[in-house]
Amino acid sequence: MSLHELAGQAAPKSILVNLNDLEKNYYEKKPDTDNPTQLVAFGTSGHRGTSLDGSFTESHILAIAQAVCDYRAKQGYSGKLYLGKDTHFLSGAAQKTSLEVFAANNVEVVFQADNGFTPTPVISWAILRHNNQKTTSLADGVIITPSHNPPCDGGIKYNGPNGGPADTDVTNWIQNQANHYLKSNLNNIKRVSYERAVAMPNVQTIDFAEDYIADLENIIDLRAISERKIRIGVDPLGGAGSAYWEPIAARYNLDITVVNKSIDPTFSFMTVDHDGKIRMDCSSPYAMRGLVALKDRFDIAFANDPDTDRHGIVVPSVGLMNPNHYLAVAIQYLFTNRPNWAKGIGVGKTLVSSGMIDRVVAGLGVKLVDVPVGFKWFVEGLYNSTIGFGGEESAGASFLRKNGQVWSTDKDGIILNLLAAEILAKTQHDPGQIYQEIEKSFGKSFYTRIDQGITPEQKNAFKGLTPEKVQVERLAGDTIIAKLTHAPGNGVLIGGLKVVSTEGWFAARPSGTENIYKIYAESFKNQEHLDNILTEAKKIVDQSLA
Repeated sequence: MSLHELAGQAAPKSILVNLNDLEKNYYEKKPDTDNPTQLVAFGTSGHRGTSLDGSFTESHILAIAQAVCDYRAKQGYSGKLYLGKDTHFLSGAAQKTSLEVFAANNVEVVFQADNGFTPTPVISWAILRHNNQKTTSLADGVIITPSHNPPCDGGIKYNGPNGGPADTDVTNWIQNQANHYLKSNLNNIKRVSYERAVAMPNVQTIDFAEDYIADLENIIDLRAISERKIRIGVDPLGGAGSAYWEPIAARYNLDITVVNKSIDPTFSFMTVDHDGKIRMDCSSPYAMRGLVALKDRFDIAFANDPDTDRHGIVVPSVGLMNPNHYLAVAIQYLFTNRPNWAKGIGVGKTLVSSGMIDRVVAGLGVKLVDVPVGFKWFVEGLYNSTIGFGGEESAGASFLRKNGQVWSTDKDGIILNLLAAEILAKTQHDPGQIYQEIEKSFGKSFYTRIDQGITPEQKNAFKGLTPEKVQVERLAGDTIIAKLTHAPGNGVLIGGLKVVSTEGWFAARPSGTENIYKIYAESFKNQEHLDNILTEAKKIVDQSLA
């Protein structure tokens, strides 16, 4: 994929979003219910869109919020609904709309005081804390965020009583119910004014941060970080975690410098991503150019995306760490430095993540649980403490407390960042140096992901893929040892195809929104071998879809 001319450069004013246009369209634009792109569509991370094209408007949030209320009533959930939002501009408007509906439906809703922001993992943590108190009234949550998407976007997702992203059967129900409301001109939606909503007795504000921060010592060895006087730089990328880092530093006597304290819904402080868009992707070397430039000022530095569920690790040895590399390091460290974790617990990874993780896990003698794309597949394992770590190649992960009990069942960028500092403090090697040692033991990995165009007919044909449709027996000269359309860890359809050889693999999945499919590929030989895998992967996919 060719780089945009602005990639890695400071965002010029010409590409900043017009906030007035966003707000005007949010309230005034009505979705065309005959246009599928303007209906509610829950992907792996909830419904996302923008008011500019009618895919994320007040109508969508009214319909989704009422559908959530209907689902809660159907399931008998009568506990608190924890409501969080990130720093995208549309998140503020969507939270107000949601509160108007939740309040009118007599839902006991809790949100951040002083109109503040709440990281996704903190909502997951709060749900679990409430429900672990053996209460009969189950809590759940809604998080308003489009993750690392551009500033013009909005998003909303539902987390159930297990604290994690809802499974497909739940999101399909909410999606269908919301679209019913859209198509019926929002009839039967309960709503009160925002001013009345926030004055109602079933609506409460709290400071989520204090208790979450107080609990961090039960998952991270913060004393070791403090005693080693690790110098830490943090760039929250203007996200929901911005208000957390200085209180963390104060409570645990950590040397943390927040290098960017700006909260700006245009995200004008960002450097431009690879495609010329502003995107708060803490694993992108282009979006993270500013923090990477400061790597020699700190022993370790890190960033998060706007809802703080993803992590980006910057170390003096290698700069910005590849997310796959850091996952391998984190797994190796945790499974050799958490003596109170139960024997027999496994490691969860998405099957498009690096095969290096497979090799590390095998070296540890631990069970690997390979699942489809989507953090929801780790929720049960983390909740029941049958997996110690769940992570995906897009820099999202969570893991268990020191005592082996559940911490969060959604991605937590705060604990993954602090873990990197713990690793440095306890081993006196930064995670980049440790990954270099892993390569000496297990070989060097060459990994990539590209987008490939397809026709709508080919995209639809992905649904009918079976292993038998892959007619070849070798991939880039190596014997094929697996042809997968179901994830080996849980037997669930992966929505595409994965082909594994003795020295590499590729996986292909269609996009949910565009006429493209994504190819993930990895070689344990060299770059030329990876290029050959990609070339053959395209041919195999074309032939299998024919």
